[in-house]
Amino acid sequence: MSIKLRQIIVGGVAVQVFRKGIKNLHLGVYPPHGRVRVAAPLRVSDDAVRLAVIGKLGWIKRQRVRFEAQPRQSAREMVSGESHYFLGRRYRLRVIEHDGSARVVLCSQTRLELHVRPDTNARQRERILHQWYRRQIKLLIPPLIEKWQAVLGVAVADWGVKKMKTKWGACNIEARRIWLNLELAKKSPQCLEYIIVHELAHLLERNHNDHFAAVMDKHLPHWQASRAVLNSEPLSHESWRY
Repeated sequence: MSIKLRQIIVGGVAVQVFRKGIKNLHLGVYPPHGRVRVAAPLRVSDDAVRLAVIGKLGWIKRQRVRFEAQPRQSAREMVSGESHYFLGRRYRLRVIEHDGSARVVLCSQTRLELHVRPDTNARQRERILHQWYRRQIKLLIPPLIEKWQAVLGVAVADWGVKKMKTKWGACNIEARRIWLNLELAKKSPQCLEYIIVHELAHLLERNHNDHFAAVMDKHLPHWQASRAVLNSEPLSHESWRY
């Protein structure tokens, strides 16, 4: 697929415009600082893109304000006393150095233990914790997919978990494959379920239009509340690159 990238300024807002072989124009505002991205069909002119962005400037500014107000964790040093999140709950980290194998243990509703060898550095400790997050979320996903496939009358061929910097989930409609952001392991369980339903709903409707909203309203009436919870919980520190 041919993709052309350029940047335009609309109302003082920098907008990245990607032109590719698609049918409809899509506008998005992405964390952490409100980057504005437009995916536009090859035939759409700059003037048409500008008009589309102008019509959404109020919404864009509100999204940017929301992103800036959302709490963020500082960079994690992976030392005892730090706060880490799992399924929407905050835990205090306790690092225990020993000569055995690395492992993560939830000791209570407030404490998470990371058992590592004495020579394990911060990057290695973080990798161990992320591997634990991946194992935990992969236990939670299958029953939710099975449940919502039956409810929506759809079927996925495959699913996976990976770190994503601009999306909580993604759906490849042609391959019938969904991806879920590893960061969802840190969020409330209702957020994970909402994203799974959201991505499965794309197998019924590709675009975020009235039909898509109607599908969500019918099958998950409180989806907007779940989205609000997801958007209000702390964002992880990231070295965001675009």
